[in-house]
Amino acid sequence: MSITQSFWSVPHRDSEPPFWVCMSCLSEVFYRKVPMPDCPSCHGVSTYEAFSLEAIRDWGTEDLISKAVAGEQAAVPAATTEAASTSSIESTL
Repeated sequence: MSITQSFWSVPHRDSEPPFWVCMSCLSEVFYRKVPMPDCPSCHGVSTYEAFSLEAIRDWGTEDLISKAVAGEQAAVPAATTEAASTSSIESTL
């Protein structure tokens, strides 16, 4: 039986970095969300800190950096699709 991971979305403000890194294991990073109820790797709770991609590239491992890049790329097509569907709805009104 497979368990699906649930997430809390984190509202993005221009003043806050979009990536959330688990500070307990330093091996999990999420783009504008944090897993609930805990980190899937170390099961740490409430151990996330916000970072920019540039900051993660400064100190992160190659694995952490690749996870950050992949998370951002996965989120960008979803945001583009949402914006396109909103535009098409607005143009029909």
